[in-house]
Amino acid sequence: MLELLHIENIAVIEAADIQFRPGFNALTGETGAGKSIVIDAMGAVLGGRTSRDLIRTGAAKAFVSAEFSAVPAELPGLRENGLAPDEDGNLLLQREISGDGKNACRVNGRPITVAQLRQIGGELLNIHGQHDGAQLLDEELHGAYLDRFGKTEAVLGDYQRAYGVLSDLRDQIRALQMDEAEKARRMDSLRFQIDELERAELHPGEEEELEARRNLLRNGEKYLSALSGADYCLSGDDESAGAVNQLRDAEEALSGVRNLSEELGDAYRRLGALRSEAYDLAETVRDLRGAFEFSPEELDAAESRADQLYRLKKKYGATVEEMLVYLDQRKAELDAIETAEDTLILLEKKLGKAEAAVQKAGQALTRARKEAAAALEGRIQKELRDLDMNRVQFSIDFAEKAPAPDGCDVVRFLMSANAGEALKPISKIASGGELARIMLALKNVLAEQEAIGTLVFDEVDTGVSGRAAQKVAEKLAQVSRRKQVLCVTHLPQLAAMADTHFSVEKGENKGRTFTHVVLLDRERRKAELARITGGSKVTEALLASAEELLDAAETYRKAL
Repeated sequence: MLELLHIENIAVIEAADIQFRPGFNALTGETGAGKSIVIDAMGAVLGGRTSRDLIRTGAAKAFVSAEFSAVPAELPGLRENGLAPDEDGNLLLQREISGDGKNACRVNGRPITVAQLRQIGGELLNIHGQHDGAQLLDEELHGAYLDRFGKTEAVLGDYQRAYGVLSDLRDQIRALQMDEAEKARRMDSLRFQIDELERAELHPGEEEELEARRNLLRNGEKYLSALSGADYCLSGDDESAGAVNQLRDAEEALSGVRNLSEELGDAYRRLGALRSEAYDLAETVRDLRGAFEFSPEELDAAESRADQLYRLKKKYGATVEEMLVYLDQRKAELDAIETAEDTLILLEKKLGKAEAAVQKAGQALTRARKEAAAALEGRIQKELRDLDMNRVQFSIDFAEKAPAPDGCDVVRFLMSANAGEALKPISKIASGGELARIMLALKNVLAEQEAIGTLVFDEVDTGVSGRAAQKVAEKLAQVSRRKQVLCVTHLPQLAAMADTHFSVEKGENKGRTFTHVVLLDRERRKAELARITGGSKVTEALLASAEELLDAAETYRKAL
């Protein structure tokens, strides 16, 4: 469960520590006091989307941390990311949001990504917003709710794998099916491209070799002049000795005295090494000079080949290697078109088997969903009775559709708001208050099957009042005996039912707005309930009514 939420520089909250407790926690406060900011902070530390606008004006960054206790070590998000709670079962989530949009996220001090934080946070705490009820109007989500309740992941996975094979076969068949005119045009185009590339006789590494040879040929005169100069300096000519001969003369000059001292011996040996190296170098220069052949015709041929490669690269690829890959691809495509009829016959045979496999897997998925639907209908019906909706009938309707990635079923939630009325889609007849209570019932049923320890309800009581509000309060109290419940509310019935009551209050100091969160004792709870009920004018009658609400709520909680 969530033990402590620490907030720094989030909107109008400069700093706040909210120490939540087991059971039912309620947060109330004036409109605009900052209750939604607390929820935004929770969403941020769970990896939700944020923006730099969330940072308090004048602050460089914002920071939120959430400390959870009794965290199961086997949570998938922890296991998959190599994380674990500490030895006492505690887990600390932290997120720092900078003004430049950067985020720093940690779990028990270890850096993680926002995506990892979102995965882990989603397994610890669930936030149900005031607009969640509107999701029931989107019939495309009904199947997902049913699958979540029925835990049909394995059966759905089998179906989706079969559907993936079918979809792939259909794509292959569509790619091979074309009219004869289109087929002829494409084959002509492919043959032209293949012929042009094959006539070019490309080979890997050709560009580098060609560029090096072109550069050499373009500088042929400088090349020969440099080699001739080096050859003259090293080997000399008939009139003058080169470096090799001069080094030999120097070596012979020291030959007779090389044994007189160690220094002379070393100099003699060094001259010998220099002469050998100079001789080898002279031979290399002479070979390079003799091997070089320059002709304007060869340069013209190299320039012509470079131009050809340039034109081909504009059409078929940025390098010779890419053009060779393109050539192989076009050959394969031409071969596929030429053998398309034979391939289509084989694919059609596979398609029939794939369609049968999808139909079989789809039927298994439908059966699993219908079994889950029967159980879900009963559970929702029971929850609705608890929420004072005894006359409401809830049903799940199935209709067939062509195989799709999510199955062969159209799933719709139907309801009848009054006795004797026909079942109709929820989107056509449910009021705002009814949607809120049906969604609460659905969320409660789904939460029972999940390991999430904390449920947050952000003004889910919208459109609810009177006796219905009391029933919602009782339902949340029941849920809080299995899960920790945090509820932002404007209804006195819900606030009175809470085990722990916080007030979100806004004030002003030195021209700045500040919001802080206060834990209320019994007397302050009475005053807050009176304010919620009667507005700014709190009377003795309102305080007495608040006292009765608290007493009645305490009696109900003790009976749970």
